[in-house]
Amino acid sequence: MAKIQIVTDSTAYFTKEEANALDIKVVPLSVHFDGQVDSEGFPGEFEAFYKKLESSDSFPSTSQPSIEAFERVFESALDQGMEVICLVISSDLSGTYNSASAAARLTNPKKISVIDSRSSVANLKLLTKLAVDMVSKGKTRQEIVSYLERQKKKVSVSLTVDSLEYLKRGGRLTGAQALLGFILNVKPIIALVDGRLVPVAKVRGKGKALEKMVEDIAEDVTDINICHILNDKEALQVKERLEKRLPDISIGLDEIGPVIGSHLGPKAMGICTITRID
Repeated sequence: MAKIQIVTDSTAYFTKEEANALDIKVVPLSVHFDGQVDSEGFPGEFEAFYKKLESSDSFPSTSQPSIEAFERVFESALDQGMEVICLVISSDLSGTYNSASAAARLTNPKKISVIDSRSSVANLKLLTKLAVDMVSKGKTRQEIVSYLERQKKKVSVSLTVDSLEYLKRGGRLTGAQALLGFILNVKPIIALVDGRLVPVAKVRGKGKALEKMVEDIAEDVTDINICHILNDKEALQVKERLEKRLPDISIGLDEIGPVIGSHLGPKAMGICTITRID
């Protein structure tokens, strides 16, 4: 049975240590900011970016990995006699899936499967970890892909922000909308619906927004991760609330990096859930 290399992109936000321990290859997206282009990096490396975002008048843009970046990772695995499963950020959020798919076609499409996760952040991370676990259990590439294509439909992501400034600067809100929201202290709740980030509610105050996000979590979820941007204190408070409501579920904490976090800004919070299928 062929060994299988699991590949993902940087928006899964594995730490370097996690990626190494699980033997996951991470292909980074890039951030363009004030004339400089950098790889997104790993959790623990994001603080300098967000401090710059707070103080700069310009706004960053992001770009997917090149086809060549995926080709290098795929070819390395194939040279070692391995097959490849590559899970990436939703194709409605980035062109990463297109780059990975093109690289697979150019390398060896019979031995490489590319999955559009329709998600990102902690849910992309968990789907990737599920793939690693199935590899360890001797499942075939086809079995793993079939399972993940079904499992990815049972995920949920909700987000809220500390300030509307970054949604405005990123073009998600007009200046008038942001001003009105500031005056009324309105915080949006943004959900990932069929791979796209869409506003689903408006709540007065961030505390109320977080309360609603916690209340809206389905009773049958099996995995929860709290994602945040430079906001450990509030993330731990939300974790405590969730542990009281759902005491039998292990709840993780993860950072959100620049590619996703640019439009949310420092102190943004998210809750990612998955309901595992049989």
